[in-house]
Amino acid sequence: MNNIDKLLKESKNIHFIGIGGSGMCPVAEILLSLGYRISGSDNNDTETFRRIESEGATVYLGQVRENIAPDTDMVIYTNAILAGNEELEYAKANFPCFERAEALGALSRMFSNCIGVCGTHGKTTTSSMITQILLEAGLDPSAVIGGKLPVIDAYGRFGKSQNFVCESCEFNNTFLHMNPDICVLLNIDEDHLDFFGNLENIKKSFRKFAELTTKTVIYNGDDENTLDALKGLEGKKMISVGRSKSCEWTAENIVNPGGFHLEYDVYHNGEFVTDVVISVPGEHNVFNSLCAFVAAYESGAEVDKICSALLKFGGAGRRFELLGTYGGVTFADDYAHHPAEIKVTLEAAKKMGYKRVWAVHQPFTFSRTSKHLDAFAEVLSIADKCVISEIMGSREVNTIGIKASDLSSKIDGAVQLDTFPEICDYVCDNVRKGDLVITLGCGDVYKVARMMCNKMKEKYNEA
Repeated sequence: MNNIDKLLKESKNIHFIGIGGSGMCPVAEILLSLGYRISGSDNNDTETFRRIESEGATVYLGQVRENIAPDTDMVIYTNAILAGNEELEYAKANFPCFERAEALGALSRMFSNCIGVCGTHGKTTTSSMITQILLEAGLDPSAVIGGKLPVIDAYGRFGKSQNFVCESCEFNNTFLHMNPDICVLLNIDEDHLDFFGNLENIKKSFRKFAELTTKTVIYNGDDENTLDALKGLEGKKMISVGRSKSCEWTAENIVNPGGFHLEYDVYHNGEFVTDVVISVPGEHNVFNSLCAFVAAYESGAEVDKICSALLKFGGAGRRFELLGTYGGVTFADDYAHHPAEIKVTLEAAKKMGYKRVWAVHQPFTFSRTSKHLDAFAEVLSIADKCVISEIMGSREVNTIGIKASDLSSKIDGAVQLDTFPEICDYVCDNVRKGDLVITLGCGDVYKVARMMCNKMKEKYNEA
């Protein structure tokens, strides 16, 4: 038994440092619902911070050692907390402390049907789909998701069943703290090379996650990296999903009737099962939805309930999220921050019938921008118009000397503007009726999306 598992069985009072974070709040909510007394702090007064307070947690704005009560049994913290934080330093000196990933791992072992959704791309969308299906099927899941799911207006929930849907992120090997019962492995691609170093190490990490799975591995039968990572894996029920006839579950006869919808037929071992309509664009979401279909089916959901939920699913927050249409110009926002993700997003956008597609991209981290510079330029060139913001360095210092203009100079007609107000003014002054503007990135580029919508609302006096 892991140390945190044992301590959780003995604990009553748990304190969270960074409780308002989108990844921390749902973990705190589940533990609160399980009967623990929860307290926590955050430096930002956010919606999630007030949400957990309204549910019964004791919260503190600002992070000082006095926030931690003497009778606290354990402390859970986010790795986003900077070194030297007074509250965290005090906690580590006086209480058992665990990082959020360790707490999530412990939660995965509390449920008899934990569905861990992993992969370089598509985790949030697929996790959200599975959660919505299980809700529609009356299977009352708990969930921790990387994006806000509109049907629950939250990043997670506590359900009273043994079903637990958990987005499982490979960054820093955090998902290796988990023991899912069902692993959904969507794909394996080169990313987070600042941590992994190379593709082989990434594949080894996903292989380990599959080995940690207790029962079933649902995997991408069309992805060579995934097949290589899982080669020779034994002791699990192995279920392949994809387009090729060799897969156990396949999506066939894919058609786009227009707009945000796609239709396809589901086959199992060559036998027709049902037809499915999804309400999110892009053929990558056909695959995501088929994986969700299979995971939910393996968890006991009925086929008609699965189909109904997939039709109703309109996307997760920041996953091709439609923000509105103003002056005949449609605005959307997407979390895509890797060339492969941007490629499928822009290809989907180009098939939707808009006159022009604008890509407003915020590069994220200097190392990723430098490593994939040519690939970023290639995929962003899919758009008709491209605007590049300054690079968001996040946790990194720019020792490489990379600049946003290094990227924009490789894209014909691209414009590079550092600040969001500049980008907002430029786009709003140059869009035309019938255009689609989509912001792309995992940083705070969503802020300029909102700015553009507000400016267009005012310009055209629209609600």
